[in-house]
Amino acid sequence: MARQIITFQVEDQVFGVDIMAIREIRAWTPTTRLPHVPHYVAGVVNLRGTVLPVIDLAARLGWRNTEPTARHVIIVTRVAEQFRGLIVDSVSDIVTFADDQLQSPPATSADAVVPFLEGLVAIDERMVMVLDLPRLTGETEMRDAA
Repeated sequence: MARQIITFQVEDQVFGVDIMAIREIRAWTPTTRLPHVPHYVAGVVNLRGTVLPVIDLAARLGWRNTEPTARHVIIVTRVAEQFRGLIVDSVSDIVTFADDQLQSPPATSADAVVPFLEGLVAIDERMVMVLDLPRLTGETEMRDAA
């Protein structure tokens, strides 16, 4: 069976998220910081009257915090019944691949990214890391930010 993902870049790495989990892609909007939330929660934005928690994806993956500029975008995702925004450097395209092309992530405890991956897929000479959104957004940790 074929799957479609939206690919995007964070820190010069290519990631993908299942297209069915994407609600919209927005231009960068400054966030309102909240106290006592995990370090990777950049804050919240107003999404047509709804408070949307925004995750700094680079920080969540264990890299440096993003210093957002006008070129950054927020990908609005839906996990279960919760909406979350992800700050990414840029959105690339929509790609399609067969389920059997998705390979398991390498078993290494040294990489902070691996626990958040559903798998990896090779597309046009590049390796795309497909994110596991439920693990990435960590419902227990994010509840206080919503």
